[in-house]
Amino acid sequence: MPARTKDGVGSRIAYYRSAVRPKMTQQQLAEAACVALGTIRKIERGERGVGDSTLEAIADALGVDPIRLRTDRGPAHTRVHDALPALSAAIAAYDIPDDNPIRPLHELRATIAEAARWRLAAQYTLIVRNLPDLLAELARAYHQASTGRRGELAGLLVKAYRAADAVAYKFGAHDLSARLIELMRWAVPETGDPLLTASVAYVRTETFFAARAHAPGLRALEQALDASPAPDTAPQIAARGALHMRAAVIAGRARDAVAATAHLNEARALADQVAENVYCGTAFGPDTVRIHEVSVAVSLGDEHVGRVIGLARDWRPPKGLPAERRSGFYIELARAQMWFGLADDAFESLKAARRIAPQHTREHPWVREDAATLRRLKRADAESLTNFAEWCAAT
Repeated sequence: MPARTKDGVGSRIAYYRSAVRPKMTQQQLAEAACVALGTIRKIERGERGVGDSTLEAIADALGVDPIRLRTDRGPAHTRVHDALPALSAAIAAYDIPDDNPIRPLHELRATIAEAARWRLAAQYTLIVRNLPDLLAELARAYHQASTGRRGELAGLLVKAYRAADAVAYKFGAHDLSARLIELMRWAVPETGDPLLTASVAYVRTETFFAARAHAPGLRALEQALDASPAPDTAPQIAARGALHMRAAVIAGRARDAVAATAHLNEARALADQVAENVYCGTAFGPDTVRIHEVSVAVSLGDEHVGRVIGLARDWRPPKGLPAERRSGFYIELARAQMWFGLADDAFESLKAARRIAPQHTREHPWVREDAATLRRLKRADAESLTNFAEWCAAT
């Protein structure tokens, strides 16, 4: 249902546009949101309503949650949270699908590829809007398929479950995330694809992160490394390198500096053999490993954190990397800057993360913790800090 701008949506959009530093023009907002300039002008003047999809595009361009632009906004609870039960319902019937229509296989492939792009771009609203029906359709296709087609459909199911899991995990629905991961593990053997199996092992680590079971998570990844294919081709090298990269992070959370360093070294050596790219749904390459070096250093703390500050002086993640990866770098960097007492720099890093991937940043627990701390410690620019803290529901 379109939001009525005469009730304040247009003025809110104009306010947040002017609050961007440097100030965003109407033309820049139109380009960033892929909306006509005339439409932006009419919305801000209150001469036309705003559909949900347009409002979400404008909000993403401004780095705010759509709910902050609406006049009927309630508590800090997004449409993504509200849609999670639909995902849960879709997977509850994975083995007893209905008999609704099924699109041709080539259309399903294209839709899954698009869902993967949404995941990498942290477009979680698009995922929850489209995935429940897609999961139900894929379940129908899988159970009705001939034996020869089931392997490919199982692979599509794995990729769809992974896209849904990205939302569940990032939005704190860890039980739902664990169920989706178990369904990935159920479907992947039928694919006969060792690279997809490695990617499922990579994603499974989320359950260990959520439970703070870091030592078992490291063992699971090392078992997956033992089972992964010999790294001869670029996808095989990337699959193995991604597992080492993930193992380094969870070893860092376990404060096991020796294991973390060893796995990082392996990941770095493998990354030097391939171009930066997305392989089997996971970004991997020299830049991605560098981002994970920051994550590991922050997890290990103490003298390791200094390396993060040094790295940030000379390097930023290139724009070609997935948005979720880049925003994660700035979230980790902000935490390191907080530890070094660099409050202004930390706030700039948090704002950079929000500009890149607002939904990912808003739901990250470290962002809320750091924003709340900055709000307590810092008095300058209090209005901007307050707005940011309210945006991410920091307490």
